[in-house]
Amino acid sequence: MAYDKFNILTSSAVPLPIENVDTDQIIPARFLKATKREGFGDNLFRDWRYNGDDTPKADFVLNNPTYSGKILVGGKNFGSGSSREHAAWAVYDYGFRAVVSSFFADIFKGNCLNIGVLPVQISPEFLENIFKAIEADPKTELEINLPDQTITLLSTGQQESFAINGYKKNNMMNGFDDIDYLQNIKEDIKAFADKLPY
Repeated sequence: MAYDKFNILTSSAVPLPIENVDTDQIIPARFLKATKREGFGDNLFRDWRYNGDDTPKADFVLNNPTYSGKILVGGKNFGSGSSREHAAWAVYDYGFRAVVSSFFADIFKGNCLNIGVLPVQISPEFLENIFKAIEADPKTELEINLPDQTITLLSTGQQESFAINGYKKNNMMNGFDDIDYLQNIKEDIKAFADKLPY
């Protein structure tokens, strides 16, 4: 399923300074019945966002109108736990296009890259500076430049580079998932197949 192209994202950010956020906290197991990628955003961090009677918890950041944006800034070891793809789906469906952390669980990171969420891994020091900047001014903006592989805290100009697999980078810049990529080169595949002697 194709998604929006990702090139340069400039946005305010939602801070979640909690370490070891696992996939069951991102999307609880009871919401994994659907197989389409739609509707999971409603239940992103469900047990942290809502009380047992479905009323919003006022002290959770997603219920705080002070914070908004397309970037989620999380603590160290974001996306640990089970390998459920639905966690990345929930992040995307809620409206986040990037997650920033000082460390990601590998499977969660891969799942994000497969569906158009950019995981940006930065140093612990830079992450702390971002949290402090957002606390001081919730309208603080980050610029994530995928072509240059940089993230910039615009209020200070502090910048770091981040790593990304070249294939995944190309796919994100074109809005491709793996199937879209193959569809895009199907004529090349056919031409190669036609040259085979068997």
